[in-house]
Amino acid sequence: MTTLYVDADACPVRAEAERVATRHRLRMAVVSNGGLRPSQNPLVETVIVPDGPDVADQWIAERAGRGDVVITADIPLAAKCVEAGARVLRHNGEAFTPANIGQQLAMRDLMADLRAANPLGAGGGGKPFSKADRARFLDALEREIRAAQRDAQG
Repeated sequence: MTTLYVDADACPVRAEAERVATRHRLRMAVVSNGGLRPSQNPLVETVIVPDGPDVADQWIAERAGRGDVVITADIPLAAKCVEAGARVLRHNGEAFTPANIGQQLAMRDLMADLRAANPLGAGGGGKPFSKADRARFLDALEREIRAAQRDAQG
């Protein structure tokens, strides 16, 4: 059965994911190291993991596989889940796939190196999360859930 895993730290689409999971009657695991208000939805499990680097990511990576969908912005976690056969989405609806995950990891590493080489440079962060990002995410989540359900059957 398909499970929707949400890497919940700084996830702007948790509520949207819950609505979609409920509509599809999917189990949803919202994984964090704390600070989340548990959902009253019986399909949603709030998983609180111990503090520590990448503990939530490890929890998800150990469980996600073929027929599941993972929502995360964490590229190393996405790589592990893609390798395990799960379908993986960013919060803006962009899919991590076997075809693009290597490039995503390389770009992440390059950007980390550039930031480390220029400690005085302006970081700035990413662009704000928009209504278009939210709509793109919802469309992509619907598509990936249907595909994951097919994966789980075959």
